[in-house]
Amino acid sequence: MLCFPHRLLFLGALGLALGCVSPFALAAAPKKPAARPAAVKPAAPAAKESAPVVLEPASIDNEKGRDINEVCAACHGKYGQGGKRGEYPRIAGQRVTYLKDQLKSFRARQRINIPMYPYTQERELPDEDIDAVSAYLAKIELPTQWPEFKDSDDALTRLEAMDRVMIIPRAEGNIENGKTLYQKECYTCHGTDGRGRGRFPMLVGQYTNYLKKQTDAYRKGERPHDEKGVTGVLNTLKDQDIQDVLAYLTSIQNP
Repeated sequence: MLCFPHRLLFLGALGLALGCVSPFALAAAPKKPAARPAAVKPAAPAAKESAPVVLEPASIDNEKGRDINEVCAACHGKYGQGGKRGEYPRIAGQRVTYLKDQLKSFRARQRINIPMYPYTQERELPDEDIDAVSAYLAKIELPTQWPEFKDSDDALTRLEAMDRVMIIPRAEGNIENGKTLYQKECYTCHGTDGRGRGRFPMLVGQYTNYLKKQTDAYRKGERPHDEKGVTGVLNTLKDQDIQDVLAYLTSIQNP
């Protein structure tokens, strides 16, 4: 395992708030002899965006990201499940591009979070480290149902498996109204299933009180929204409407 003594001494927590894009080398195709024009085929329909591939932490081949996450775990938990019932948000399974954007935003002081600032400075978390830990966290799976065990599973195996389970309690609110509002105002960026899309974050499976806190910050102008104009949409909703959307998100957390 890689060792980062300067980071382990200086860092103590990673207070990240609330997708995965891998670079590929594109080889140019060799030129072919001229041929008669082929019939123009209609364009294929756009593929439906799929959820990020998630895996158990031990199976993720990203030693550097795993090492850096040992520092993040002080606040966000060993598996990125968050802590203190949402005071520290869930970051496991989050969109990789979103994780990168937020870490860089903290570092540039575009997003103000005092606990985060020391841990995202260039000397402590350069771009390559941000890429590594973001890729690692994005692939962590947190089940939403209690596991089934074999008789041969020892106590430690059972405890670790149960520690990964992420079940958000059902929030109060009108789920049907929340569904209507979500499908009207939110799904374009956050996906029909609430699991994010591209650089827009996953909302489902996140702590309700954390989402409420961030929504309030958007509405008050205390946190800049990643998409210009969306903050205005939030300000058109009543407090109860937002609570209904949060209730809806807790109702669809099971795949």
